[in-house]
Amino acid sequence: MSLMTDQASLPIPLPALLRHARHTYGAAMRAALVASGHDDIPGNGLYVIGALALGEAPLAQIIRELRVSKQAAGQLVDALVLRGYLDRQVDPADRRRLTVTLTERGRAAADTQIAARMAIDAELAARMGAEKIRHARDVLTALIDIGHGAEGDSD
Repeated sequence: MSLMTDQASLPIPLPALLRHARHTYGAAMRAALVASGHDDIPGNGLYVIGALALGEAPLAQIIRELRVSKQAAGQLVDALVLRGYLDRQVDPADRRRLTVTLTERGRAAADTQIAARMAIDAELAARMGAEKIRHARDVLTALIDIGHGAEGDSD
């Protein structure tokens, strides 16, 4: 049974749709990573590797976005270092800080993730068209903004 075929008879709550949509990307990325020999990445490791590949955010911000404890974040980074995806070095500008970068293996895993995401994006665009994709991005961005506003209110 497809969610699309039942949509008219049973309104599916948006959070459920988001969960299933996220799974579509995650499953495609995991399958591609397994096929390319990267079958040992911990669950949140996909997010860390993908975010570091974009190069837009420091590791501390990436970890905050995961919403895990400092201990869990440290264990995740340790696992990715031990498995050869990340390199951790003392920051030469501030010896109290560590820098974390993708290794060659980490970059290969990131490239595999990107290719899997792009394949899903292409299939989605073929089914729905560019305008609907743009609208969906607008809706999701607004939803994220609502969440950021709510987080600010609770601080």
